[in-house]
Amino acid sequence: MYIVCLDLEGVLVPEIWVTFAREHGIPALERTTRDEPDYGRLMDYRLAHLRRHGLGLRELQETIAHMRPFPGARAFLDELRSFTQAVILSDTFEEFARPLMEQLNWPTLLCNRLETAADGNNITGVHLRCPQTKLTTVRALQSVGYETIAAGDSYNDLDMLRAGKAGFLFRSTPAIRAAHPELPACDTYEELLAGIRRAMDLPAPERKGEP
Repeated sequence: MYIVCLDLEGVLVPEIWVTFAREHGIPALERTTRDEPDYGRLMDYRLAHLRRHGLGLRELQETIAHMRPFPGARAFLDELRSFTQAVILSDTFEEFARPLMEQLNWPTLLCNRLETAADGNNITGVHLRCPQTKLTTVRALQSVGYETIAAGDSYNDLDMLRAGKAGFLFRSTPAIRAAHPELPACDTYEELLAGIRRAMDLPAPERKGEP
C-alpha cells in the first residue's frame, strides 16, 4: 500500500510569502525554506517584518485570494489520485489554504495553524501540528502500513524525501540539487508522475490513440 506525500508551495502553488512580498514591496519577505533550513527561525523573521510594516492575516489572505496553482497542478493531482492515495504535507497554515485547496479539487492537506491577537489580524505566533511535521507524519503513515513516496523542493522537505521508498526533488534550487545528488530531480509533472509510477512498479499509462 502506497501513499504519496507532496509539499505544497513550490510544487503545486507559488510561494505565498514571495507573492505577498512582491505585492507589498518587501524584498526581505521573499526568504523561504529554500533559503533558511530552520523553519522556526524563518517564521520569527517573517512575523517581525509583518509587525514592522503593520501587516497581518487580513492582508495575507487578500493576496492568497487571487493566487492560482501552477499550470498543470490540478491535472497532475487528478491523475496521481486515479492510481494511488496522496496527501499534501505543508508548513503552510489552515488560515491560508482554503482558496488554493478549492482550486486543486480539495486534496487532503495536513498543515499548521496561526496564532492571532484578539483582533484576529495581528499574527502573534504559529501552532505546529507536531515536531518535525513532515517527517513525523511520514513515519506515522509508515507505522500503519503505508509505503511512502514524497516530492518537495526545499530544505524542510529533505527528511520526508529520504525517509520513504522514494523521494523526488521537484523544481528545486541548484544548490539543493547539488548537495543531494542521491535524490532524483524533476522539473515537470510528467517526469514526477513517471518517477512515482516506477517507484510503485506500475507500467506507464496507455495514452489515447496508442495501440
